Order: sequence, then structure tokens, then C-alpha cells
Amino acid sequence: MRDMKIKRSHSLMKTATLVTLSTALVAAESPLEQLQKNARQGDASAQVSLAIRYRDGKGVAKDDVEALRWAHRAADAGNADAMDFVGFAYLRGAVVKGNPAIAFGYFKTAAEKSAQAAFNLGQCYFGAQGTEQDCAKALDWWTKAAARGHGRAASTAAMALLSGEGVAPDAKEARRLAERAAELNDPSGLIVLGEMQFQAGELDAAKANWTKASKLHPTTVTGHPAQPSGNASAQQGADLLKLVEYRQRKSEPGKFAFVQMPHIHQGYNNCGSTACATFARFQGGKIGGWDFKKLCPSPLGTGTDWWHLLDASAKIGQRWKLVTYTPDDDGFAKATAMLKVELDSGRPVVVDFKYIGPQYAGGFAGHTLSVCGYIAAENLYILCNPAVATPGLQLITAADLKDFWRSDYYGAKAKAVLSRPAFVIENPSTTGKK
Repeated sequence: MRDMKIKRSHSLMKTATLVTLSTALVAAESPLEQLQKNARQGDASAQVSLAIRYRDGKGVAKDDVEALRWAHRAADAGNADAMDFVGFAYLRGAVVKGNPAIAFGYFKTAAEKSAQAAFNLGQCYFGAQGTEQDCAKALDWWTKAAARGHGRAASTAAMALLSGEGVAPDAKEARRLAERAAELNDPSGLIVLGEMQFQAGELDAAKANWTKASKLHPTTVTGHPAQPSGNASAQQGADLLKLVEYRQRKSEPGKFAFVQMPHIHQGYNNCGSTACATFARFQGGKIGGWDFKKLCPSPLGTGTDWWHLLDASAKIGQRWKLVTYTPDDDGFAKATAMLKVELDSGRPVVVDFKYIGPQYAGGFAGHTLSVCGYIAAENLYILCNPAVATPGLQLITAADLKDFWRSDYYGAKAKAVLSRPAFVIENPSTTGKK
């Protein structure tokens, strides 16, 4: 894949699957002047607190360069939280030139003392960032971080064990870790535990956890796939409460459709292969996101050309076809008409999104996910998103779908021409649906 494709996918997946410094590390309550004085005198804790203030713009003008300068000073003094801060800057590549190997080194050095660094170290092992992929080590570090109070690590480990992504599936341990994440009030953990309860018929318990998640951050009628992970999980809680009725009813063509899909929580920068793996699993396959990625020529931890994904589908005997629509109003009308035909027939569709904004390196990023339903009366669509908590379901308005469903770097053969790309099943008789 071209460098541009890799960069745009890279920036989003970092935002979608990694978090910054632990929420426990909030800016100190001491007056700013005293904090600055202590930092100048070499107090590493004050230096970290000052770095966080500059990063978040709390009491000072937001200044990422100044934030990194203070974090570097504390990291050089051996402060584990500062090492995580600096490591994340190198992984994100927004303030300094991205260097996953340097990021990995900082996380590894700090992981025994910082639960956040242990989580990020697990992310690096899982997503082949700055190191060879080792999903077993990733699970080990996430489990250690969870034991030390890191809720996101617990929920991420639970999702890997649920889907068997890179590790042997273990529903019992997944439930234990999901319960640990919920105990720590992690929004993703509340979503995952709620889904496990929903699937087990524990409907009241599921609703209670989704309601709790929905109250941890502000929610609206629907969210959108570019939200930060915490906000996305809160919105998921609200969406899942709304979807309970639809998930228990038979689809009514023209009115609403819901296609149940398996869900795999993606690794770092692996949205394309993971979305395709869930598409393949829907058709009866057993492949995981990482194994699907290995059928493509691009290395683990990098973006994947859509034509390579298409070739990979043929290698596992599940032929799909790529269809594209123009990015204008007429193209969207035709694209959504196709969506409804496929969904009414019980078939999901894989699509590629493009996000634009200053928060992304290069000003934009992209993401691959599936559309698995719609509610006509409210002009809503249902997504199955590999970047959010299991079951990955999110509601999106038609207006937002129109805005996000577009891409000009989904593959080298696209030649930077903006369109609305999608994968559909070439021969519907081979869906493998039960």
C-alpha cells in the first residue's frame, strides 16, 4: 500500500486503540506557580503534572511541545509515568517523528511500575509496534495491568479471549476480566460484560451495565465512529439499549434489518483485515484478523490495500467484489439502496470511511468497518466496528454515513479518486449463513 494509505490508517488506529496517560494522573491541585517552581527544581512528579497541564491546556495554554519537554525531563530522571507519556508521543508521532521502536522501549522500561505503560506495552506486542508480534505477551501485560487497576487493559484482554484473536479463546477468563473491567468502571468493560450477559439471556443485567456506561460520558441521539474510545463506549451503551428490541425481532424488509455479525476487536492499525475477518466469519469461516492480514503483502502493524484484501478473500475461498459509488448525492442514494438490498437479504457490507480534522496526522485518517443494519423510520444505520468494544455495534445517522463513507486512499488502484467503496458478497449462495 502507498505511504499515504498507511499514514491515514495509522493515525486513526492509534487514536482508536490506544489511550494516553492514565486518568489517575490528573494535573496537581497545587497552584501553577508552585508547580512550575517544583518542576524547575527537579521534582519529577511536578514535571509530569506540568506536562499533563500543557497537554490538556488546563490552567495554561495548550502546548504539546512544552508538555513533551517536561515529560522528557521526568522520564530522564526515571519517572515511569513520564516514560509512558514520552513513549506515547513517539507512538503517536504528532509532536515528534513517530518511532514505534523508541515507544516500545519506553513502555517496556516503565511497565513494571506504570499500569498505563503495561497496557501500552501490551498494545505494542499485540499490534507489532516496535517489536515482533507476540499476542501471548500482550495478554500477559494486559492481565498484569488489569490486576493493578487498569480497566481498559482488562476489557481489551477480555475481548481478545472472547474472539480468540491471537490467543486461545477462553470464555471463562474473558468473563472474569470483563467483570474486573466493569468493577473498575471502565466504559468498554461495561459494554463487553453487558454483551456477554445479553448473549447469556441475562437481559436486566446487560441493560444495567449499558445504562451505567451511557452515563460515564455525554451522549447524543447517535455518535460517530471518530469519537474517542471513552465517549464511543458511552454512546455504545445508549445505542445498545435502543437496539435491544431490534436484536430480538425478525427483520422487516424496507422497515428495518439487523444482521448479527461476529466481532473481533482489532489490533493496532488492523481495521481492514479485522473487518474482513468478521465478514469471512459471517460466511462460515474461522479466520482471525491477524491471519487475514498475513495473507496480504504489507507487514503487520501497517495499513492494508483494499485490492490486497480482495485477493486475500479469494485465497480462503470466499470471493467478494468491490463496488464503488460516486461521492455526490446521487452516488449516496444508489449506495444506500444497495445497502438495503443486501441487508434485507441478510448480508452485511464492508465499507471504508475517511475522517478529516486537525487531530489526525496529515489532516485525515481512514477506517474500515461494516454496515449490518438499518432503521428506516429514523433514518439510522447500524455499524459493526472493529475499533470499539464488543459487540462493536454503533448507530449512525444517514447524514453522518453520507459524510464518512468516502475514501480516496482505500487502495493504490483507486488513484486518489474519491468514491464510496464497499465489499459485497459476489455469490450470495456462498454466504455460509446458518
